[in-house]
Amino acid sequence: MATIQKTGAGEGALYNEDLAPLPPEKRKWGSFEIFNVWNNDIQSLFGYSLAASLFITYGLNGWAVFAAIVIAGFFVMLLVNLTGKPSVKYGVPYPVMARASMGVYGARFPALVRGIVAIFWYGVQTYFASTAVALLLNTVFGLKGGAEFLGMSAIGWLSYLIVCVFQVALFMRGIDWVGKFLNWAGPFVYAVMIALCIAIWWKAGNGIFGALGSIFEGSEASDPRGPVAAFIAIIGTMIAYFAAVIINFGDFSRFVKSEGAMKAGNFWGLPVSMAFFSFIALFVTAGTVVLFGEKLVNPADIVDRVDNVFLTLIAAVTFFAATVGINLVANFIPPAYDIANLNPGKISARMGGVITAVIAFFIGALWVPLISNIGIAAFVDTLGAILAPLYGILVADYYIVRRQSVSVDDMFSADPAGQYFYGNGWNGRAVAAFGVAAVFSVATVWVPALAQLSGYGWVIGAVLGGLFHVVLMRSTVAVPRSA
Repeated sequence: MATIQKTGAGEGALYNEDLAPLPPEKRKWGSFEIFNVWNNDIQSLFGYSLAASLFITYGLNGWAVFAAIVIAGFFVMLLVNLTGKPSVKYGVPYPVMARASMGVYGARFPALVRGIVAIFWYGVQTYFASTAVALLLNTVFGLKGGAEFLGMSAIGWLSYLIVCVFQVALFMRGIDWVGKFLNWAGPFVYAVMIALCIAIWWKAGNGIFGALGSIFEGSEASDPRGPVAAFIAIIGTMIAYFAAVIINFGDFSRFVKSEGAMKAGNFWGLPVSMAFFSFIALFVTAGTVVLFGEKLVNPADIVDRVDNVFLTLIAAVTFFAATVGINLVANFIPPAYDIANLNPGKISARMGGVITAVIAFFIGALWVPLISNIGIAAFVDTLGAILAPLYGILVADYYIVRRQSVSVDDMFSADPAGQYFYGNGWNGRAVAAFGVAAVFSVATVWVPALAQLSGYGWVIGAVLGGLFHVVLMRSTVAVPRSA
């Protein structure tokens, strides 16, 4: 490969060390690290709350919801195998791979969109992690309540600040420290969730098994479109939950030693891990109805009700660790890269991380009084619908338009003769494909006339984005093909 240009419209405009291709000798991750990326994503407090809420929202039999979540796991596995493969091959993160389809400067647009969505997720996940810290402070020191501001008590705000500072400090230690943190947190959370299952079973007795199949039938929130539509909508919502990681999975797969290791980690970390964790969510949610007469969806609230000091302490620490772990890899590192990509010569990934943390602080603070009012499922579907066309464009461009071959040199080149310079560094056709597809996919969530498509926004957006991109690119003979 030729020497990558390190200059563009200004020194370092397309290049810095964080975005440069990672050589094979620096790729230290194996299948276990990828497995734990997904483990922590699934095991976060928000991930559990989403799974538990789906058992309630659509009014289906609990086992039907469980099956839909597992099927979604297989779909997500296939989707990330597609986006992860080019970054394993070329060693570059998502913001760089996006230059092939969007243009060397146009790639800043999808990276910015992806970064904004990730910052929303980061703020919300930070809030959920803080509930575990609040539980810990209450259990150990007896601290509880206090004056309220924006829906959070004084202890809630203290817990929130602790999580914010901890996450930034861990990020500053580097990706290797984050990987080690995940490797510890992922397996340990399973041990705690199994312990929680046993505690719930011990208190609820064998009546919990009858609740597993029937407790969710006849829910007032049943889907008017019928059980089949509700089943498919659950699959769509779960895919939308992973939408951010699905698009930028290359940010992680570039650290993996081989494509085989990536695929193995995706298999064990997605359908297998999701099946196990979702069963726990189903089991525990049914138990909360038997024990407390209400459906509790936040594990921190459940552990608090179980009233076992030892379990509370261990659970608070591990729920905090799992949520922080995935928040770093899925919602902190990607926007850090994305913001750095806006001006690589002046913004490092670390500076991008600090910017991310500052913005996300205010978003997380608004979760209780503002964002949570739209509902967990609608929140997930909206963010997923925004990102879906970007996935379709990336995959269609790499596998159909370019037939799995790109020029890394040209992705870092500001030369107007470069393959990915297009018109002034922007591919207007790709931007148009995103715009049309995104309007329609987001409309499926919020426009009443499209209510029948609710829950399908991600799939619709991805398909339309990819389709429009292929049609527009193939109809323009002036666009060069990669070698």
